[in-house]
Amino acid sequence: MTPRTASQLAHHVRPMQSTSSLGSANARHVRCMSILNSHGQLELKDKSLLIQAGFIDNTHVKTTASGKRFPVFDPARGVEIASFPDMNTEDAERAIQAAKNALPEWSQKTAKERSAILRKWYDLILQNEDDLARILTWENGKPLAEALGEIRYGASFFEWFSEEAKRLYGEVIPSPSRQQRMMAIRQPLGVVGIITPWNFPNAMITRKFGAALAVGCTVVAKPASETPLSALALCELGMRAGVPKGVIGIVTTHTDTKAIGKHFCESLDISGISFTGSTAVGKVLLKQSADTVKKMSLELGGNAAFIVFEDADLEKAVDAAIMAKFRSSGQTCICVNRFYVHSSIKDKFASLMGERVKKFQVGSGFDNSTTHGPLINQRAVEKVHSHVEDALQHGAKLVTGGTHDKDSSADSGIHGYFYPPTVLADMKTNMKMATEETFGPVAGIFSFETEDEVLEAANKTRFGLAGYFFSNDVSRCWRVAEKLQVGMVGVNTGAISSEVAPFGGIKESGMGREGARQGLDEYTQYKYINMAV
Repeated sequence: MTPRTASQLAHHVRPMQSTSSLGSANARHVRCMSILNSHGQLELKDKSLLIQAGFIDNTHVKTTASGKRFPVFDPARGVEIASFPDMNTEDAERAIQAAKNALPEWSQKTAKERSAILRKWYDLILQNEDDLARILTWENGKPLAEALGEIRYGASFFEWFSEEAKRLYGEVIPSPSRQQRMMAIRQPLGVVGIITPWNFPNAMITRKFGAALAVGCTVVAKPASETPLSALALCELGMRAGVPKGVIGIVTTHTDTKAIGKHFCESLDISGISFTGSTAVGKVLLKQSADTVKKMSLELGGNAAFIVFEDADLEKAVDAAIMAKFRSSGQTCICVNRFYVHSSIKDKFASLMGERVKKFQVGSGFDNSTTHGPLINQRAVEKVHSHVEDALQHGAKLVTGGTHDKDSSADSGIHGYFYPPTVLADMKTNMKMATEETFGPVAGIFSFETEDEVLEAANKTRFGLAGYFFSNDVSRCWRVAEKLQVGMVGVNTGAISSEVAPFGGIKESGMGREGARQGLDEYTQYKYINMAV
């Protein structure tokens, strides 16, 4: 294990209640080490799932021509836990050519044959879910229980698409001519370039792989450099499930991330790009793909609003708000970024949320008492802190949290990228959080008076991924659900993700849908056949 420099490690935040709780925080940190051996390595039932290599043509690529490698860090401790070959565009091209060579055989398998492989892969994930969850927590930081939930959620896409593979229906078209028969069939797009983020290193890959492989595409993926371990563990299970040689490629990189993304976009052998990440990067990929006219599936940034009307069930609204805001320490694309609460109940809502948040336990994801883990890196901590400081400087009221104390880190014994879950009230439209995605554990509460007013505020953004609201007025529920300018709406719920429902946004939050039967559309193309008789 190689610790980072002192300045890099100094990202502890003062405990949410008092400095006297530092001792218990240290105890939790010590207890979590039981999952790690004496050398600080992760204990797994199946150690072969812990792979530090790229994956091309069913071969683990442990070195590159340059010999360069990049480190992966545990965000809860700030120490290096793995290293990977720092691949370049030449390596990416090898993976593309392997996928291209594998395409004819894979695409010509029957839907039932591909379905059986995906189903076996699903079964293997569930059989190894504990190890996969530990790997995910180690590189991402989220609590182990939450990581296990992600593993099961990710596996559900293989289960779903193993079934949908056999239902890739075309259609027979009533012909206007007695001498012609018309039909439309659906065929795989070809080789697909896939780029996934660090916040769901398992589920974002399975959501894309499941649909692409089900219809007969082959794939080359570039996982986030912060979390490549989960991707390689999934590939190992894919090989065991019977995925043929070359069908899947994994390119690991840190230095050449932009160059490899550009190479995917400009390659004449890649027919489509599926990307989950920031809007800024998505726009670049869209521009770079223009000359080759690729099919694009983009799931980009969000700025979700959560509206609580005066007639809402306040307790249920707070429960849902906690889930929709603080899941994964606020590091999800559909996390709430703006709370709009009717002025008649805003103080009560802020008080109830603050009481709940004060009970959170922040620490290592391997500690059973931890409810919320670290942020992914130093930049994330500083962005969140800048949003909180900006809000406070512009008049926001601090309900709980909000202290980022670098100087106390040496005494605390906790070295990682932590920020205390925070609740702010009296938010205003001139604050950064009103327009920028925070991507962290901070809930900012704005107030409103009328339905028209709050809809205008909620829709006043270039993003349109998800939105939530609570009301017991059935007529209002239909009105607001239809008027919110987003791709997904949660009505009286904070949980909207499911493998059976189409996931995606509008405006600058992306294009295309993932999951559900619509998820197959991103990886297929229609072919119209007219046969004279």
